[in-house]
Amino acid sequence: MSEEKSLNFIEEIVENDLNSGKYETLVTRFPPEPNGYLHIGHAKAICLNFGLTQKYGGYTNLRFDDTNPVTEKTEYVNSQQEDIKWLGFNWKNELYASDYFDELYSFAVKLIEKGLAYVDESSADEIAALKGTPTEPGQDSKYRNRSIEENLDIFTRMKNGEFADGAYILRAKIDMASPNMLMRDPIIYRIKHAVHHRTGNKWCIYPMYDFAHGQSDSIENITHSICTLEYVSHRELYDWFIEKLEIFPSKQYEFARLNLTSTVMSKRKLLQLVNENLVNGWDDPRMPTISGLRRRGFTPKSVREFCERIGIAKRENLIELSLLEFCIREDLNKSANRVMAVLDPIKLVITNYEKGTEDLIGENNPEAEDGGGTRVIPFSNELWIEREDFMEVPAKKWFRLAPGAMVRLKFAYIVKCEDFVKDENGNVTEIHCTYIPESKSGNDTSGINVKGTIHWVSVQHAKTAEIRLYDRLFTSETPDAEEGDFKDYLNPESLTVLPNAFIEPALADADLDSRYQFIRKGYFCLDKDSTAEKLVFNRTVTLKDTFKKPK
Repeated sequence: MSEEKSLNFIEEIVENDLNSGKYETLVTRFPPEPNGYLHIGHAKAICLNFGLTQKYGGYTNLRFDDTNPVTEKTEYVNSQQEDIKWLGFNWKNELYASDYFDELYSFAVKLIEKGLAYVDESSADEIAALKGTPTEPGQDSKYRNRSIEENLDIFTRMKNGEFADGAYILRAKIDMASPNMLMRDPIIYRIKHAVHHRTGNKWCIYPMYDFAHGQSDSIENITHSICTLEYVSHRELYDWFIEKLEIFPSKQYEFARLNLTSTVMSKRKLLQLVNENLVNGWDDPRMPTISGLRRRGFTPKSVREFCERIGIAKRENLIELSLLEFCIREDLNKSANRVMAVLDPIKLVITNYEKGTEDLIGENNPEAEDGGGTRVIPFSNELWIEREDFMEVPAKKWFRLAPGAMVRLKFAYIVKCEDFVKDENGNVTEIHCTYIPESKSGNDTSGINVKGTIHWVSVQHAKTAEIRLYDRLFTSETPDAEEGDFKDYLNPESLTVLPNAFIEPALADADLDSRYQFIRKGYFCLDKDSTAEKLVFNRTVTLKDTFKKPK
């Protein structure tokens, strides 16, 4: 019997709250801003929020925090929904902060009426100058003591569109001497004459994230509002709004965000890579986005397993990308069919094979629980093999093809290299072999033992494919921490395209949902760029961790 897994600190909080009767039902939410594609860090938050309600009952809402009309797009909303479903989770309610714009406006009016908010017309520079420093208190704005009536009048006119962007803001009236800089009269509404992706031109004032977030939690009766550690300092403000508005007391809890080596997680930086065409869109297989991982061939199970392994903690740490790669290898080793593909081909001719063609049987996956089944592989006297599987002057302990050497062709026969052909530049272009008829795999009576086995594809049956070999996007493990521009550390070898590889004919029927192990080469999947005339495969991950850490 396996040892029971210990609870993380958030699970402990949830169990205590449910067991004590503090809450009858657990309600969480996943609240992305629709201003970019979700990445592997969001996957951790998704697995946590949805995982809690799967484990303890209750439900999870999907709420888009769409309070900035300038950066938000319906495209992002759609992609984020697709990512969550792909990971295997379903939300109870699909909600938007913009659903609550009327209610949030009335909350702001309530704060004004209680003398807890005021309209300020200071410039951004003036506000910054008066804010103080972490060791020095701020100074009151000269507009801080406007009358309630005047504040209500101007705020109403702000809503009605009478003023230009930046002319006025609404600020909470808290404490300009607070040691928490976020409590020094934070801005809660600003004027933005911009079309919103859902409300159109109805509004020209929009709530700030800190004001909309906690109140949206409260409106939805969220019991446990789970954020990353950078929001620790925001919790005091979160609680202040709820207390002063006298609304449902949602509680905020913070956990360490995911930091992963050899990539960046900032949506701003990822957007930069996309906009400057340094990658091929948000779903480029080198990107840490969920859609990029999906296109590269990662499975939902492998991403969930990764999130489970890294755990939930209160302290920031840096996770090796190799752990994520380990999780996908573990999954695909059990689920991916083995097939043969030759990425750097050279022709092998079997000079004494006179059968024309022959159907051989290959096993699909010896690691599969159901045995994996078998498939038919056509064989002939002309084959493609990997150029690296032949060496004219063999190295010590070389077990593949060389003059006079024998090797087994996977699922087929033992062959012996008799000769080879070179072009005018001295490059080997063709290898001539003889085969041992009695050495057929599964029925070998030759008595010959060879140490090497290589893969192959029949020339007359092979299909051509483009192979995209992906590697890490950055040469530095911590591009964010390096001197200078993070883009200076992009890996120039993060993508290698092989336009004319040869694959066994069964792969002509490959589909976008299947994953394959190209024998001896790695795990691959079909790319969405594929057509009937031209198949394209992406390398998900190598068979072993081959990444060399920079010195």
